[in-house]
Amino acid sequence: MKKNGFQWLRMMMAVVLGTGFIGSALGQGYVYGPADKDYVGYLFAYFKGNAVEDEAVCYAISTDGYNYRALNGNKPVLDSKQISTTGGVRDPHILRGEDGRSFYMVITDMTSSKGWDSNRAMILLKSDDLVNWKHSVINIQQRYKGQDDLKRVWAPQTIFDPAAGKYMVYWSMQHGNGPDIIYYAYANADFTDFEGEPKVLFIPKNGTSCIDGDIINKNGLFHLFYKTEGNGNGIKLALTDSLTSGKWIEQPGYKQQTRDAVEGSSVFKLSHSDKYILTYDVYGKGKYQFCESYDLDRFKVIDQEVTMDFHPRHGSIIPLSRKELIALTTKWGTPEGMDLTFKKNPVLDGFYADPDVLYSNKTKKYYIYPTSDGFDGWGGYYFKTFSSENLKDWKDEGVILDLKKDVPWGPRHAWAPTITEKKIKNDYKYYYYFTAAQKIGVAVSDLPTGPFKDSGKPLIDFKPEGVKGGQEIDPAVFNDPKSGKSYLYWGNGYLAVAELNKDMVSIKKNTIKVLTPDKTFREGVYVIYRNGTYYFLWSEDDTRSENYSVRYGTSKSPFGPIDIPANNRILTKDPTKGIYGTGHNSVLQIPGKDEWYIVYHRFNYPKGIEMGDAAGFNREVCIDPLLFDNEGKILPVIPSH
Repeated sequence: MKKNGFQWLRMMMAVVLGTGFIGSALGQGYVYGPADKDYVGYLFAYFKGNAVEDEAVCYAISTDGYNYRALNGNKPVLDSKQISTTGGVRDPHILRGEDGRSFYMVITDMTSSKGWDSNRAMILLKSDDLVNWKHSVINIQQRYKGQDDLKRVWAPQTIFDPAAGKYMVYWSMQHGNGPDIIYYAYANADFTDFEGEPKVLFIPKNGTSCIDGDIINKNGLFHLFYKTEGNGNGIKLALTDSLTSGKWIEQPGYKQQTRDAVEGSSVFKLSHSDKYILTYDVYGKGKYQFCESYDLDRFKVIDQEVTMDFHPRHGSIIPLSRKELIALTTKWGTPEGMDLTFKKNPVLDGFYADPDVLYSNKTKKYYIYPTSDGFDGWGGYYFKTFSSENLKDWKDEGVILDLKKDVPWGPRHAWAPTITEKKIKNDYKYYYYFTAAQKIGVAVSDLPTGPFKDSGKPLIDFKPEGVKGGQEIDPAVFNDPKSGKSYLYWGNGYLAVAELNKDMVSIKKNTIKVLTPDKTFREGVYVIYRNGTYYFLWSEDDTRSENYSVRYGTSKSPFGPIDIPANNRILTKDPTKGIYGTGHNSVLQIPGKDEWYIVYHRFNYPKGIEMGDAAGFNREVCIDPLLFDNEGKILPVIPSH
């Protein structure tokens, strides 16, 4: 690429990013699903060959991006006859949605037995789990006027266009004796149809045919890999900073690393790495080739590192989280010889922090109520909850309180919630205390999953008498099994407590007391009761520090005073494991048992320690056993992966 052209694209992208197009397109919705840190494997979607029975979607999985094993015995995972109009499908392309919980697949509706110029349609599919798909067929010739001379519709793919805030489907078409041209159209919100007419996305300046377009966004630059059909039969590259501008910078040379004819390129980023993998179908030799690159310009063959127990044709590869990989192998079985032993932490996909844990007697499930993390400067504005029946598999139950919509007195900084279940007139109610705009509020629901209704005003928006610094944040609710009374604790830089009234949405102000245990107290208090002793746990240091840790003290009363035992730091970093910033915890007792767990957050693994202050608002939630010795002292927690 010419140096001035490259610099021009970089400059233009800086302008685009500066306008906030991408941020505005993605920043309005709630975040679901995994982040890059959560990926533990890969899904390869492919078809097998030109026989009708081989023109179907098949799946393979990998744990490292190099070694793949077929699912379902290399048999189709979707019935082509059920989803296509021709009886066959080819070229499956899967995209993970921007919302983190949707998947989009587009495939060619075609069987080659009817001829290479026989098809006019593609299939759009959408799924929430990669197993169950809803589909729609779009026959271009029937859907649009002026398509009488349309000969073929090949190899559709999908990409999210941040400038439009929509999903773009692009594919190649040939009309009459003209060249194959790559067109595009935006999908509707349901991914069942197109909005508007197909438009030209790309055609080389020399006007020759191009097919099998594959676009990847790297640092704001869109890299289009395409096949020069009938004109070299190789893979070329063009770049742009705006998908629909028509302004592409075509790169010289071919990107495939073989002299054999190739097609169906697909590029994916290797998880936890700066490396990209380019794959393509060496169709004349019946093999697939893998190449690696860091800049998407220079590629090196890595076939010697790749193994497959199947022979794929034109497909695509996406990363998978632990939950997704388990779901796929639960449906179609684990391929023989694959080891799917996973780390147990973090327990939630994505970025979350300040977890509060609850066992619901009403639903017989466990729940985690965290801060929604991953927002610059702790700028989250909504709360979610996650449910589990076994403390291992957690379901995202969605947003339970949105400060912008539900809490007009505090529409920002949704931090560090706490919850309790109380039996009221033979039924359970849930009282949810939360931080909003550095004040503490309370919301109520009949279910642990909400919806929660805010009381309409702050519960704590003042400093206790004698306190000058700190913030009114980090509430913790505690039901005293001895007295039956309920208490609310809070504070950053200081620790305060007040008895809650029976309505659970107001406090007895004459009971407010400052309990700050010592100078190590920063925030995040949590109180439990065991064998006649009240345990107070709190966080030391700053959540942006790798030394963020948990200490504890004991008392004979929920009102203190708090005794500080020797060696009372019970949870801290473990550099040998790459674990840092462990703190802000809650504690779970398994009902009816002397079995306890500590639920806490840490820097995200493995990149958090490299993020500086940003590690303090890109955290993840973990669970480990909490053990006591014979004297009732809390033993040091061993933080685990």
